[in-house]
Amino acid sequence: MLAYAAGDIAAFDALYARHKGGVYRYLLRQCRQSGVADELFQDVWLNLIRARSSYAPTAKFTTWLYRLAHNRLIDHYRASGHLTLVSADDEAHEDAIAALPGARSDDPRVRAENRELGERLRTPRVALPPAQREAFLLQQEGGLSLAEIAAVTGVGTETVKSRLRYALAKLRGDLVDLDDGLRESLG
Repeated sequence: MLAYAAGDIAAFDALYARHKGGVYRYLLRQCRQSGVADELFQDVWLNLIRARSSYAPTAKFTTWLYRLAHNRLIDHYRASGHLTLVSADDEAHEDAIAALPGARSDDPRVRAENRELGERLRTPRVALPPAQREAFLLQQEGGLSLAEIAAVTGVGTETVKSRLRYALAKLRGDLVDLDDGLRESLG
């Protein structure tokens, strides 16, 4: 981001390529509407472009970027009268989510395994309270640390720990029949 702020346009391309999938999935799973997610996604990147001259690295770039996304979601919900963050794990968006490039691997076998696991996680994840679901998605999709999630959501680190602990306990309880290796990958 510092290179982009200094005028290196290619640096923006690198930032966009690295973070577009995770940011889009985060927005889509929170608002549940692909059209709205598309609009919010564009707004996040436009806000990044507008802020480039004033960008100051006070936190890790991903924390700052997901804070932009979080704030844009909050603005959207305030404007629309919906203040509850939700997860977009319904079947209507399955193809759009599956078509996004994977952040972890492009191996077709890994994608198939992840899709199968995603199907298994969908129902329990949707059942999580919104605050727990948001913390879980920021950690899993965004790769954010506890401190970074706290900075994005505007709550304390201990609150984030509690939300993640309760979310993971609920997910583990709902997925007790999965083999130990998959459960270990959840946390």
